[in-house]
Amino acid sequence: MWTTINAFLKTVDNFVWGVPLMVLILCGGILLTVRLGVLQMRRLPLALKWMIKNEEGGKGEISSFAALCTALSATIGTGNIVGVATAVCAGGPGALFWMIVAAFFGMATKFSEGLLAIKYRVVDKDGHSLGGPFYYIEQGMGSKWKWLAKIFAFFGVCVGLFGIGTFTQVNSIASAVKNFFDPDMAHTVTVLGNDYSIATVIAGILLTVFVGLVVIGGIKRISKVSEVVVPFMAVLYVVLCLIIVFTNIKAVPGAFAEIISSAFNGSALAGGVMGSMIVAMQKGVARGIFSNESGLGSAPIAAAAARTKDPVRQGLVSMTGTFIDTIVICTMTGLSIVIAGSWLDPKLEGVAITMDAFQKGLP
Repeated sequence: MWTTINAFLKTVDNFVWGVPLMVLILCGGILLTVRLGVLQMRRLPLALKWMIKNEEGGKGEISSFAALCTALSATIGTGNIVGVATAVCAGGPGALFWMIVAAFFGMATKFSEGLLAIKYRVVDKDGHSLGGPFYYIEQGMGSKWKWLAKIFAFFGVCVGLFGIGTFTQVNSIASAVKNFFDPDMAHTVTVLGNDYSIATVIAGILLTVFVGLVVIGGIKRISKVSEVVVPFMAVLYVVLCLIIVFTNIKAVPGAFAEIISSAFNGSALAGGVMGSMIVAMQKGVARGIFSNESGLGSAPIAAAAARTKDPVRQGLVSMTGTFIDTIVICTMTGLSIVIAGSWLDPKLEGVAITMDAFQKGLP
């Protein structure tokens, strides 16, 4: 039964993240980049400045920085640790190159999402700011497109409940806890006919409690927690990756050469040159979008609550999320994995690849 379910999910995953969607995402980002005059390069310094400088007198429930941290809280973590590892393992080091390319064009997409979220947001009778794709589809494209907004809202809920919003994060955290405290499954408990490590069960219960305490408080409590946790988590993670890079500085040029070479020549693990190049592109783009969520429509929901009166300003602030998440943090992760050579071990998968890279790379 489980084999059949896994085969079905793999088929759906290959279809959803196949070449057509990869081309659509990249073409959308390229189109917006051209129309906006390569905004992600021209205005990145200003965006980084506005990221930490809150606007005075704007309408909204939370600061722009809090909105950014709320969006980043859903991206920094699983996508950076597991997403990069699986992309490099499946598509070779070249997947990291295509991940960065997708993120560069994705910055234009994220800018557009943040801008539209503010431009077409509405305020309900309780004073809550509401926005996101389902609002700017209807408000911007017209009421005749309301059906499309409803479809997006429905699939958005499904993704949040059964996809990247919950299952992947919980599985990755629980697996990391089990691998650290009980790697040999020495202490297990039977739940619904399946044996689980006690460490896994405890991790799941604690996650449920902590997430419930935060989420039940609404957007304001979520943003307050995110403002503290996300910057600390991001800075600590980057520092650890930089330690790996600087303590293995002689291996860095070779790692970069392997990443770029594999992006166009393919990886021996992935097959022929053209086929492996397509695999590298597919895995890199897919995991990049999974990590930074550019174009998925989740970040604009948080951006709509930002205390601002300038849609362009919030668009620029939102754009920094993709830059920080993928171009900075994912690059650090991928570089650490390539330097340590953990992606070559067939016994490792998912979060175990990144953990192995840190164990080998840290002095």
